[in-house]
Amino acid sequence: MGTRDRIDRVAMLSVHTSPLEQPGTGDAGGLNVYVVEVARELAKRDVEVEIFTRTTTAELAPTVELEPGVLVRHVTAGPYEGLGKNDLPGQLCAFAAGVMRTGAHAPEDHYSLVHSHYWLSGQVGWLAADRWQVPLVHTMHTMARVKNRHLAEGDAPEPSGREIGELQVVEAADRLIANTSGERAELIDLYGAEPSKVVVVPPGVDLSVFAPGDQGAARAAVGVPHDAKVLLFVGRIQPLKAPDVLVKAAAELIGRHPDWRGQLVVAVLGGPSGSGLEHPQSLQELAVALGVAPQVRFVPPVSRPELAQWYRAADLVAVPSHSESFGLVAVEAQACGTPVVAADVGGLPTAVGDAGVLVDGHDIATWADALEGLLMDPDRRKVLSRKAVDHAALFGWDRTADRLYEVYVEAMRARERASDLPSPNGALAGVPSAVTP
Repeated sequence: MGTRDRIDRVAMLSVHTSPLEQPGTGDAGGLNVYVVEVARELAKRDVEVEIFTRTTTAELAPTVELEPGVLVRHVTAGPYEGLGKNDLPGQLCAFAAGVMRTGAHAPEDHYSLVHSHYWLSGQVGWLAADRWQVPLVHTMHTMARVKNRHLAEGDAPEPSGREIGELQVVEAADRLIANTSGERAELIDLYGAEPSKVVVVPPGVDLSVFAPGDQGAARAAVGVPHDAKVLLFVGRIQPLKAPDVLVKAAAELIGRHPDWRGQLVVAVLGGPSGSGLEHPQSLQELAVALGVAPQVRFVPPVSRPELAQWYRAADLVAVPSHSESFGLVAVEAQACGTPVVAADVGGLPTAVGDAGVLVDGHDIATWADALEGLLMDPDRRKVLSRKAVDHAALFGWDRTADRLYEVYVEAMRARERASDLPSPNGALAGVPSAVTP
């Protein structure tokens, strides 16, 4: 068998969240953006991408062309509505059956490889890659053992069943994609991943959408006063993302500067998600209890161009998460020239670089200090703004796709080399023996 250097078609799996969903609410977030942008970039390189995701409404066709070269396949697995992410392990068999049916009707060697996203998809990807005899490339996005080490107060830990499932996917994958060197170390140290299989490929940002612009025009576009002090949170509203830290810090700032009460705008852009769905109004109630409800504006998820306007309108973007595998929001904000104040956790130090401020921990006074210092120092914000644009320019999705393509080829070559090697009992490596010891 000759080595193949060409990737023709990728089966991309995103079981629990569709690339067609609006990021910022439910289970839609950075993973959705990642899948869509990578698929688009691969299509530009003449690689066809078929994204398999679970059907959540009867209104969607079985297949939807996202754009030329990118097809979204909806797989029926359980009732369309009423299932949360934690219910989906019981539907993986049904989802896998749907994927297998699609593969059975395709020509031989239809898919060059499988790229799965999140552990649920990895479980199905493991089966699909084994059935089609192609490599499995997996991106974790988040990991239970990491999240459980950095739980927000009152948040429930990830179940042991997820940890077991993740360990299985780590073992089965031909290549594991880590967003940062820190995530690579976590895969090796916490999950026993083979170091040679773990490759760092940073995510990207759409630099054609997220770019600097006039702050005054942006504020007019989103309805914010031109002379306001604007703090922005973007993301799903749940304890993991810690939007409460920003609201509490805003209350602290008004306590220190009562004259800011008429100037400060805290925009929270996103919708309830995860454990936040149990009390979807909790953040609004917190703002009322702290006396800052007039200053906090809740904005539902918006389109990418409108999101870019919000970034440009803000003086600062806060990313106070307890855990982040990377932090796309930070890079998007920086691409628009807006300084970022972020928690010093996970992949955020890589995403922010030296173009923003990292805060150790989630102490409210410490966060208020960081925000206050920048709000009162426009010259420093200008310096950080220039650094932010330069830093974000290193993270275009084209770079991500180029590196992923290289990893795909490496995985195919490694699998072919392994299949050509004789095993100790005389069978080909990778081909199960007919005798069970």
